[in-house]
Amino acid sequence: MELEELRRLCELMRQEGLSELTLEEEGRRITLRRPVGQAPSPAPELAPPQAEGELVRSPVVGTFWRRPAPGEAPFVEVGDRVKPGQVLCIVEAMKVMNEVRAEQAGVIEEVLVEEGRPVEYGQPLFRLRPE
Repeated sequence: MELEELRRLCELMRQEGLSELTLEEEGRRITLRRPVGQAPSPAPELAPPQAEGELVRSPVVGTFWRRPAPGEAPFVEVGDRVKPGQVLCIVEAMKVMNEVRAEQAGVIEEVLVEEGRPVEYGQPLFRLRPE
């Protein structure tokens, strides 16, 4: 199953208010689940939204990783200039490492999630000041 298909299924679940979706295809079964009746509570390290800066959001539900591997330097730090297509972080979903890339040039103003924390689809990960 392609990443884009998983994204579409996650979006469908959100739009339709589904708590669980199971898909069987070619002998494989994938079940997606999300909490029902409650909004995900923001992690304490999330900063309140500010008027300035663009938000870089998570493309999938998963675990947020700032580094390519344990012990290595983070992909980006606050104050770093980034180019379109530059890797900012990884969101691990079902043992698949999904690179999150900058869509535009800018400066990282803020990292909104702590390393190793779970993130939701669409959750802000970084605040980027466009250049």
